[in-house]
Amino acid sequence: MDRVTAATVFNRICELGSLSAAARALDISRPMVSRYLDEMEKWAGARLLHRSSRRLTITPAGEKILEKSRVLARLAEEIAEQGAQREVQGTLRVACAHSTATHILGPMIPAFLARYPALRIELEINNQSVSLIGERIDLAVRITNDPEPGTIARRLGECASVVCASPGYLQQHGAPQTPQELTQHNCLHYSRFAGQNWQFKDRNGEVVNTAIRGNFSAGISSVLCDAAIAGCGLAMVPEMEARAAIGSGKLQLVMSDFTPKTLGIYGLYLSRELQPAALRLFLAAVQQQLADDSLLATGKTA
Repeated sequence: MDRVTAATVFNRICELGSLSAAARALDISRPMVSRYLDEMEKWAGARLLHRSSRRLTITPAGEKILEKSRVLARLAEEIAEQGAQREVQGTLRVACAHSTATHILGPMIPAFLARYPALRIELEINNQSVSLIGERIDLAVRITNDPEPGTIARRLGECASVVCASPGYLQQHGAPQTPQELTQHNCLHYSRFAGQNWQFKDRNGEVVNTAIRGNFSAGISSVLCDAAIAGCGLAMVPEMEARAAIGSGKLQLVMSDFTPKTLGIYGLYLSRELQPAALRLFLAAVQQQLADDSLLATGKTA
């Protein structure tokens, strides 16, 4: 097996904490991830991870190998990029929603274009679904658990949500401790969702659905964040959207015992076989951006 790929797989397992998560991130099967991990352990001549039904822990030997495998993966990427820079050109049309452009694609595109200067990217920002064929879109990046049919949907990462409100609102109305208490609050909601129902998981993994109501809805999460900061009510928004306001104290998290439903972040395109180099590299860059952002959000380091 390809040892460079095995090193890349090992790196991603360590970053994400599970073989299943690494399989999803790399778009390969779970058994293939296990085979690459076995290859790394044979190559190293030592057990690199302790595996149990609940968690993975890296061994002392694994810590040493991880340092080396990261260097190997970076060198392989640099060598591949030297060849890719000569072939990546033309125009890549990418469609996404406003929050995706602001928090995911916008921050990574300058570095990507610097790496591939012959490439042109056209970013179409639209909160509505687009026709990939009709609007000549090469890639749509969507936050959803129901990717649009008729396309290839590659899962690139996950979008965690939070429920938050301004300190002033919570001082006046109190902070809900359970989803059931949300019925006593003004809930600012996303207008594109059919029905106003917020879903959570409790500490035991049980799903809790709660019908909510409120006097304001919007199709853009940044507008809901601004309304929450202004004291209008509670909002459920992507964590990446609320992160800065939470860090500055303008918003506070509520209901720490309940986790809002997580959404997938997908790259949608039309053909797996006729995939241009620019699209393949851009998908990989988005996936890496999301992995890095996830590590930042959880306070981990790569």
